[in-house]
Amino acid sequence: MAKTKYKYVNDLWKGSEVKGLDAAERLVYRSNKLGSDQRITNTGGGNTSSKLTETDPLTGDAVEVLWVKGSGGDLRTSKKENFASLYQEKLIALQGVYAGKKKRGPKSPAEDEMVGMYPHCTFNLNPRASSIDTPLHSFVPGKHVDHTHPNAPIAICASKNSKRITKAVYGDDIIWTPWLRPGFELGLELQAITQKHPNAKGVMLGQHGLINWDDDDKKCYYLSLDLIEKGSAYIEKAYRKKGGDKKAFGGQKHLTLPEKVRRQVFAKLLPWLRGKVGQQKRFIGTIQDDAAILRFVNSKDAGRLAELGTSCPDHFLRTKIKPLYVPLKPHKNRDFSGDWVDCFVGTLKQNLTAGLKQYKKDYATYYKNCKRPGSPAMRDANPTVMLIPGCGMITWGKNKSESRVTAEFYNCAVEVMRGAEAIDKYIALPQQEAFDIEYWALEEAKLQRMPAEMELARQIIIVIGAGSGIGREVAHRVVRDGAHVVCVDMSLSAAQATAKEITDQYGVGIGVAGSGISNCGPALGLACNITDRASVRAMLDDVALAYGGFDSICVTAGVFWPSDTTGHIPDDKWDFTFGVNVKGSYIVADEAANTWREQGLSGNLVLTTSANAVVAKKGSVAYDTSKAAANHLVRELAIELSPTVRVNAVAPATVVKGSSMFPRDRVIGSLAKYGIKYSKKDSDDSLRDKLAQFYANRTLTKAPITPEDQAEAFYLLLTSRLDKTCGQVLAVDGGLEDAFLR
Repeated sequence: MAKTKYKYVNDLWKGSEVKGLDAAERLVYRSNKLGSDQRITNTGGGNTSSKLTETDPLTGDAVEVLWVKGSGGDLRTSKKENFASLYQEKLIALQGVYAGKKKRGPKSPAEDEMVGMYPHCTFNLNPRASSIDTPLHSFVPGKHVDHTHPNAPIAICASKNSKRITKAVYGDDIIWTPWLRPGFELGLELQAITQKHPNAKGVMLGQHGLINWDDDDKKCYYLSLDLIEKGSAYIEKAYRKKGGDKKAFGGQKHLTLPEKVRRQVFAKLLPWLRGKVGQQKRFIGTIQDDAAILRFVNSKDAGRLAELGTSCPDHFLRTKIKPLYVPLKPHKNRDFSGDWVDCFVGTLKQNLTAGLKQYKKDYATYYKNCKRPGSPAMRDANPTVMLIPGCGMITWGKNKSESRVTAEFYNCAVEVMRGAEAIDKYIALPQQEAFDIEYWALEEAKLQRMPAEMELARQIIIVIGAGSGIGREVAHRVVRDGAHVVCVDMSLSAAQATAKEITDQYGVGIGVAGSGISNCGPALGLACNITDRASVRAMLDDVALAYGGFDSICVTAGVFWPSDTTGHIPDDKWDFTFGVNVKGSYIVADEAANTWREQGLSGNLVLTTSANAVVAKKGSVAYDTSKAAANHLVRELAIELSPTVRVNAVAPATVVKGSSMFPRDRVIGSLAKYGIKYSKKDSDDSLRDKLAQFYANRTLTKAPITPEDQAEAFYLLLTSRLDKTCGQVLAVDGGLEDAFLR
């Protein structure tokens, strides 16, 4: 098929890529291509399947096996191991088991009990858990089945007259059926439809999505594209007829603030807002302010449509029953001074305070009115999506990936509303049906099976000096236990290199939403000069834009300038040393204090001092005295920032490995000073090892001090394990007698 055929979906099928793949691998290929286009399905949404002939490992007989995307998988990234495999014959036989249950129906215990029967149908001991959508694939006749959540078909599903519109768009190819919760009963309904309409190519699932099939996998893929393209074309024609973007959602009501002003507003607002929604559990934020989302939040109908909530089950599992829309009076201001921004943020805080209070009240009412006997306890009542006219959208999640996916899902919800309003009138899923999905016992069981969160989960930690040495190791250490890390360094390339090391190892997560710096993963690289207050403020604002705020800061940046043989050090180098090692830490703490106060959430500040702070040593007068001052700065800041922020420090002995303060010439100078034999042909690592061992021999443990050793100390102070430790300096020096407390 010509690649130019499609306007509203991407044709990604390539014969050269499919060549040589077996049937199961072709299923994975088809799934990945469908999942790569957000207009076809959401992150984590949709299912694909193939009924394949396999050899029974027990009997050696040829058997029909249903390969179907398993529970919790994502079509875009799925591999073969993400697919469940079940004996098709045994799945069909479950219909008799279901028929024998005393009570049937989509809300009966029998419906949920059937999920526990799927493992009995497993082929070849496949450990992948089956999706609740398994019957939808098993009970229809097509060998290959695509169940997707495309924006255009869902817009038709979510229209008041969706049955009539389905017929108008697809004729007899696609049969409409009203909303029915995914599961065994819906699978039986699809089976009945296919028996009544043997020539049908698929079914439009009311307020849910599209399912279609074919006996050829490539034809099934292109059928999915054709159906979505046809629905999209129908919607866009109606949309243009109604005035297009200018008349979308009733037309524009609010003016968009300039991008620079939006950034200022978000930077000032987000930490405060993160504190408001994070009192029970902390959240990571994502902002989005592209043209599409601004068109919606600035419109006349945004408040009405937002209040209706989303329609597709996959949407509101992420976005909750509805977003928080912030009503504002349209502004006509053209002079966006700093005072105006402060005033606007003040107004937003007032409206958000009232809005959050009402939202929680509404959510509690929703829970009370809809709960059933045995329903799980009410979850966090804070909104996960916030819509601000003139500015854009803010979404929240337990990590960056989840908040980006939440933004992605609400973008899809906006597209669904746009389409439904263009062709008819948008309707949301009834609250009781929404509740039964959100608080479904099977969904709760899935949540309970999830592993416990790691120790630094939901934490945002800034590591200053992360481009090398101790800072680099601290960044790697905190991410390993679930933190999001902002790698900061004087050198942007060094900071970004460390962040890339982390994302290369852990990935950037799922979801692709977010605007600008907010479209990031678990690590971000930023440049900052900590001796420049404006640079520090800009860096902290960027962190707010990326993640919503921060929890802790580690300052590992430091400089060493040796004095000459007479003990002299130039005045400018003295100032430079104290500027970085003392004043820089103070500026960071002073600027961060404003954000910590806005958030109202506990945090940590961990500085780096040195064993030299208490040990006088020839040739390092500026460094040693600056570190002595830093020791006392820890105590002063602990008093100033209490009780919200705990301030401590790590005091290393000399760390040579990986340190930017030990370039080759300094290492050689030190080796010569101490009379240690070396060759100029020695590698940098060999020279450093010799110097490190010399320093180690002066300690009680006789082992070189490494950046990894220091990172463990930072990690310990950042966790709650020492949550009563404040104003202290933790020495990691291998047992340096001269530095013993005195």
